[in-house]
Amino acid sequence: MNKVNLNIAVFLTITVGSMAIAIPAAIAQSTAPAASTELRRLLDTKECAGCNLSGIDLEKANLQGANLQGANLQNADLEQTNLQGANLAGANLQDADLGKANLAGANLQAANLINADLEEANLQNTNLQKASLQRADLEKANLTGANTNNANFQGADLAETIGIKQLSVTSDQ
Repeated sequence: MNKVNLNIAVFLTITVGSMAIAIPAAIAQSTAPAASTELRRLLDTKECAGCNLSGIDLEKANLQGANLQGANLQNADLEQTNLQGANLAGANLQDADLGKANLAGANLQAANLINADLEEANLQNTNLQKASLQRADLEKANLTGANTNNANFQGADLAETIGIKQLSVTSDQ
């Protein structure tokens, strides 16, 4: 009798608003239980203050108005994610991909955005007060009306950034 090996990919589908996110079951099962619980809580309630979501893939998710204050989102994929009006005060977004994300009106006060990719991100009317944006990529980002008091943009790429004239930049931190 011949044995046949079958590799079957099983996906879990999570619905966020009108968008479905497929997560490979193997990844979902291998994720630490605490992280899985925190992700479920975030997607169900948009409340996850202090959560550890390091390395999470939430590309194109709708997290409008979410509370992620103090959350660890280091290395997270948040490309094209809707974070409009979200509370990310004190969050760790170091090395996160926020390219083309909508962060309009979000609170990023004292957030760590070191080496973050914010290329073409919408940061209109965002609170970036005391945020760390060293070496961040802000190319073509829209900072119109953003509060940048005491934010650190040392080494950041500000090429073709919109609203740059309104920036109050410090690099002495």
